[in-house]
Amino acid sequence: MAVVIDQPVADFQAQATSGQTVSLAELKGKQVVIYFYPKDSTPGCTTEGQGFRDQYADFQAANTEVFGVSRDSLKSHENFKGKQQFPFELISDKDEAICQLFDVIKLKKLYGKEYLGVDRSTFLIDAEGVLRQEWRGVKVPGHVDAVLAAARVLHKA
Repeated sequence: MAVVIDQPVADFQAQATSGQTVSLAELKGKQVVIYFYPKDSTPGCTTEGQGFRDQYADFQAANTEVFGVSRDSLKSHENFKGKQQFPFELISDKDEAICQLFDVIKLKKLYGKEYLGVDRSTFLIDAEGVLRQEWRGVKVPGHVDAVLAAARVLHKA
């Protein structure tokens, strides 16, 4: 069952960088931004991650944790996180369980060839674990600003 706006998000556990296990239930009391991206160390994904990195203190001020999710391995994530100095954790979703929960695996086309890939998407979950906003088919420029603005509004609500 995929996530629905204004409904609680099913709890999940996932392996993340820094040897952490991320559980949505354990994050209650904090807002959570989960952003899905196609692949570590690619230009668009790097730019998007740098945007979240550069505004991370502002997200923290709005009581919001940030997590990046892709199907890459933890080893790949650790390299990407270290190289870009991301202050947030990256979740490895090799079995696509979280991707399925958020319904972000879509049919894509590259050079005329079709394949199933991660649709760049971001989700804002409130401190009670309820999905409050989603952005699908994200274009990177200006996206992090929009997510931060929504997180600030939700934090003040």
